[in-house]
Amino acid sequence: MTTDLMSPDPTPAQPGPQETAASSARSAPGTSRSAVFDAIRRAGATSRAELATLTGFTAGAVTHAVRALLAEGLIVETGDVARTKGKPRVMLSLAPRAQCAVGVQLEADWAVIAVVDASGGLLARQRVRGARSAPPDAVLERIAARATALLRAAGVARRAVLGMGLVLPGTLDVERGTLVRSPSLDAWVGVGIRELLEGAVGMRVELGNDATAAAQGDLWSGAVGGSRAHGTLCMGASIGLGLVLDGGVYRGATSNAGALGALRRTAEGEDPGRTLAEIAGPAAVSAAARAAAGTDRDAAAALGLGDDVDPFADFAAISAAAVRGDELATRLVESSAHRLAEAVAPVVRLLDLDSLSLTGPSFAVAGSIYLGVLRRRLAEEAPGSGVRVRLSMQAPDAAAVGAAALVLGAAMPALAEDAPWHREPARA
Repeated sequence: MTTDLMSPDPTPAQPGPQETAASSARSAPGTSRSAVFDAIRRAGATSRAELATLTGFTAGAVTHAVRALLAEGLIVETGDVARTKGKPRVMLSLAPRAQCAVGVQLEADWAVIAVVDASGGLLARQRVRGARSAPPDAVLERIAARATALLRAAGVARRAVLGMGLVLPGTLDVERGTLVRSPSLDAWVGVGIRELLEGAVGMRVELGNDATAAAQGDLWSGAVGGSRAHGTLCMGASIGLGLVLDGGVYRGATSNAGALGALRRTAEGEDPGRTLAEIAGPAAVSAAARAAAGTDRDAAAALGLGDDVDPFADFAAISAAAVRGDELATRLVESSAHRLAEAVAPVVRLLDLDSLSLTGPSFAVAGSIYLGVLRRRLAEEAPGSGVRVRLSMQAPDAAAVGAAALVLGAAMPALAEDAPWHREPARA
């Protein structure tokens, strides 16, 4: 196993109109430290005077909050000075590694563990064995041990870690911390996953689905920009659509919003009632490729298909072949993209989305093909809407980074003088 250590983006995105802390600050008295901290996080570097504008607080309230955050070591004075006509303004930024979180995307065959700082920057990541080969308690013990080792490798002190976010395939009961249904982790249904993991890792754990987590990651990192209605289309083993509406992540009544791949549809010439994931997901592309190749070993080799049937390894190989220009591979990937676009376009119109990002490991190789098809379909079905469609820069790791962002977002109120965390982690 290898560990990739990465530095956070040195030029964080500037806050858009929906991203300032002003509205939440005005509606939640007593949260000045939280609002000021969040404003500094979003701006990347800013002055006390700019913070007053961003938050809507008085200069005195900002000074008080900044003094407390400096004393706690959560922010620092950078030494840079903004030159103005009046008094020079000392710039403030987040203290490096002062607050971090761990995010985990756990699938049957693989898992990604990421360490993310408070600005949304990826500090470290590791891809490890998934959940198929061992009981849940053993898998979670292994994930906890890997996460601890990764924090050590990244040079992150344990006291700086706010918690761990875990995203899983399937329908969650977030109150109980369990899986209700799962397409690939049947043995995990009904298991007290959150309690087991909190006991193993010794920190707070947040559960979520991959699309919602990826949307939270987009919001946290500033990728949403000034969008009022944003969708994050996430495709891995499943297909989901995370939503950011008016500056907040929409989770739904049971925190299971966005299960796009579970929608049943009838495509012409196909068996009725199949789900979108079954006709457009990686496993569908793999099955179509193997059917097309048949017993022709040269055709299979051209598509990169091995002797062992692994749908996700197949999909990665087919995607690579499509990018190289292989005719059959391109046709298979484009067919998947068109079916996905057929499902996404009505949702974009229904919710009046103004931006859409594509993320997840299944877009890591052939994302440009999906991007082109989706852009053309949305231009045809919603002409003049100006929907911005982009490919995520962190497609393979987006759900894991987003899982960490779930923790960071939930922890923001903990900075307020009167808002302790609502739940303590289980003790081993």
